[in-house]
Amino acid sequence: MLSKVLSYGLNGIEGYTVTIEVDISSGLPKFDIVGLGDTAIKEAKERVKSAIKNSGLEYPMINITCNLAPADRKKEGPCYDLGIAMAILFATNQIDYKKIDDTIF
Repeated sequence: MLSKVLSYGLNGIEGYTVTIEVDISSGLPKFDIVGLGDTAIKEAKERVKSAIKNSGLEYPMINITCNLAPADRKKEGPCYDLGIAMAILFATNQIDYKKIDDTIF
């Protein structure tokens, strides 16, 4: 299942829209983040996993692919963690997307 949420990134003092797309598929448990992220973005895997578990929700033990678009802009820092977590929860139907579909994370 695919889910999309919106976020914002910074390029100096200018902001730009970042679309966080999460695809959930069957297979061995794996979590990949693509889209020109720095080291902090790659470390989001562990922070998001801990946050979902510690919130009393279920972290899915399946194949998760997260795309941060646009792919031609460098994404930096942990500011995308909430958006990634929410996209995972939407994709696994743990949170109803229709209630907050106009929210930017």
